[in-house]
Amino acid sequence: MRSLSSLELFNIWDWGHNQPSWSRAIKLLATACPDVPLETLTQISIGQRDAMLLTLREWTFGSQLASQTACPKCGEPLELNFNVADVRIVSPQLEPVEKFSLSQGEYQVSFRLPNTSDLMAICTSTCKDVLSNPQQHNALTTNQQLKTAQQVLLDRCILSVTHNSESLSLNKLPPNIIDTVIAEMAQADPQANVPIDTSCPACGHEWQLVFDIVSFFWSEINAWGLRILRDVHTLATAYGWREADILTMSPRRRQLYLDMVVSR
Repeated sequence: MRSLSSLELFNIWDWGHNQPSWSRAIKLLATACPDVPLETLTQISIGQRDAMLLTLREWTFGSQLASQTACPKCGEPLELNFNVADVRIVSPQLEPVEKFSLSQGEYQVSFRLPNTSDLMAICTSTCKDVLSNPQQHNALTTNQQLKTAQQVLLDRCILSVTHNSESLSLNKLPPNIIDTVIAEMAQADPQANVPIDTSCPACGHEWQLVFDIVSFFWSEINAWGLRILRDVHTLATAYGWREADILTMSPRRRQLYLDMVVSR
């Protein structure tokens, strides 16, 4: 994996305006890993993918992370400042797809970890639900969406189930076994779900936020893209330079030219 140039990042930002989260994540990694097949990137676990994105984000904007949220109890706005090391659990690496086995009582389950291909399938399934019942779209609750997503994920990630050495269909697997499989998936892929302990200084309320590197990174890319667009407009207007030429400049050199335009 390599770092992204300003031109590459700008093109990704322009392309990704209306793209889903999983598509933006793969586009970033595919550009940073030009020699890695796209299929490989979509089949690594979500945690592996996010570990790579976290490193790419560090190379792009530095190790410091800053975000804003609001206390769910009193509404107090809060600023969160932390480091990449605080949310890095595993090192980024392209590991082969691994199969896991779980034995509980008379049940044996073989499964793999969720990946981006599974997220694509979930998006397709939920879109079909909405299109097949457009009049009920507003009534489609979050719980229903989560239930559909979980079912798609389990159908794809659970490879085989046996009971007393005989094959068993997934829909006959007891809920407690399914809960255990989900817990095992989370434990085997910790970078996929990174909680951040948070407390409100105003009311003392404590809760956990889940750090989502894809949405966090993209929000920064979006702010950066808008800023760069203004910079390109300023320099192109002042000097008549092409967009590509401006974007290939180093950030320091580009800023020096901007300072001279402002000081005219």
